[in-house]
Amino acid sequence: MRAKVVDPLTDFLQDETAGGIVLFVAALIALAWANSPWSDAYFDLWHTHVEIGIGSASIDLDLHGWVNDLLMALFFFVVGMEIKRELVSGELQDKRAAALPAIAALGGVALPALIFTLVISGGDVASGWAIPAATDIAFAVGVLALLGDRVSSGVRLFLLTIAIVDDIVAIAIIALFYADSLSLVWVAVAYAAFLAIVLFQRFGVARFAAYVPLALIAWVAVYESGVHATIAGVVLGLLVPARPFKGRDVHTPLEHRLHPVSAFVVVPLFALANAGVDFGGGVLGDALSSRLTWAVVAGLVIGKLLGIAGATLLALRLGVGTLPEGMARAQVWGVAALGGIGFTVSLFIADLAFDDPLLTDTAKVGIFIGSIVSGVLGAALLTRRARNGAPAPPIPPAPPAPPG
Repeated sequence: MRAKVVDPLTDFLQDETAGGIVLFVAALIALAWANSPWSDAYFDLWHTHVEIGIGSASIDLDLHGWVNDLLMALFFFVVGMEIKRELVSGELQDKRAAALPAIAALGGVALPALIFTLVISGGDVASGWAIPAATDIAFAVGVLALLGDRVSSGVRLFLLTIAIVDDIVAIAIIALFYADSLSLVWVAVAYAAFLAIVLFQRFGVARFAAYVPLALIAWVAVYESGVHATIAGVVLGLLVPARPFKGRDVHTPLEHRLHPVSAFVVVPLFALANAGVDFGGGVLGDALSSRLTWAVVAGLVIGKLLGIAGATLLALRLGVGTLPEGMARAQVWGVAALGGIGFTVSLFIADLAFDDPLLTDTAKVGIFIGSIVSGVLGAALLTRRARNGAPAPPIPPAPPAPPG
């Protein structure tokens, strides 16, 4: 039987779309469980400690920590691979084509952070400034999927490229601003592991099993260094060859195998472990009266909308870049609003920003509200454009990928 050939970008979007649905269901389950008569079981489960290793050479984390530190490293590994592919052969390869979504993404990071900071006006919670700066690819692409052929492939491509640049910035923010005190010894060990992987590639080592121990060493070293362990996943993803290695494509098959695991297992587990907020005991009322909640909401809804749209339209006015084929200027506002769906990475940063669980839960309420409002607003703006303007052009079939 002839194997079905799928364009990598199309395959990525399909997984993100379906993964967004699974992610939404997992988040609902977490919220329902955390507010049910069995809520104690929910919190006890994620606080169950598991130690891996022997004696002093072991790591002891609760299940919540293993999900956030280890499993999410796989999520960021896939993100790193996707960034690498876009830089080598995708939309980010052409500097002129990448300029507009890159400017849009930077506007969509800077303005939400600024609005959050202005609303908070200093204090301990100011450390959460990066929470509204992130965009959730799975949820945002999932909303576009619900709109069907009312939006063109150009709209999807523009949103995806913005989200990828957004991920690059978010990764840099996590590494630079949410690291504990650095251990230079462990940083050196991590660097040595990454260097060994590069040398293995230079010498033509093609066996996947040869790289696994080095990847594990890199993860442990980054974890022990004080830099968040997920950064190891990003670097490892960037080290995967995006061009043929020893005559064969290793990037596309590896991403094809791992992306479904990330989209359908890792990210839903992350949502299950992190989205559960017990609204009892006045938590919801306190959150709704908290400046932190509304700083997050304002950053996601207003900051993303004005930041992405404003930067895009200003760049177009100055002649920097062009919109993808089939995308109208009016649709920039809908895409910008969808950028305010910051669920996964926003929850991740909230967990890093605050040591106090009450502050974390308060920020999560803001993330829930802001993401829902942004999703509804983005869908409404894009639907209105499709209804009032010319119908979106049909999405062309994906070209077959070159044989690997």
